[in-house]
Amino acid sequence: MIQIKDLTFVPYINEHELLEAVNTIAQRINADYKGKEVLFVGVLNGVFMFASDLMKHIDLKCQISFVKLSSYDGTQSTENVRQLFGLKESVEGKHIILLEDIVDTGITIDGLYSDLLKQNPASLEICTLLFKPEKYTKQVPIKYVAKTISNEFVVGYGLDYDGYGRNISSIYQLKA
Repeated sequence: MIQIKDLTFVPYINEHELLEAVNTIAQRINADYKGKEVLFVGVLNGVFMFASDLMKHIDLKCQISFVKLSSYDGTQSTENVRQLFGLKESVEGKHIILLEDIVDTGITIDGLYSDLLKQNPASLEICTLLFKPEKYTKQVPIKYVAKTISNEFVVGYGLDYDGYGRNISSIYQLKA
């Protein structure tokens, strides 16, 4: 168990399991995009650990860039996405893979996906470390999912509770 601010969290997914899942996703991407150049676009802040570990296993000609969006307040989605800073690169004609730490309602990724689609990329796919299908409300397909999880609030491996817990190497869920 760990304590972050006023909440208690219990172990959920260990570091070894996370790294295996990330490697599996990287191998799928390498196979799907063989011979192509890819621009990975990570959504900060939570994606930094996932993106770092994923990129270590990508054997493609690629670039990575980041955007910063926010839709959370504490443990709840506000359903209002704010773009804090955006992509500088042109995506027109490029193969884009959006990287997310977690997709739950899909509000954040849906908005970014729609914005990028308007810029005429050659292809546009979503890759997420964690996916909560019970909570997902959008139609945008999530092509690469490292782990499907239940509708629990989680921290660690880049995910946070009010800015804390991102540095934990495993994932913990809120104690019931």
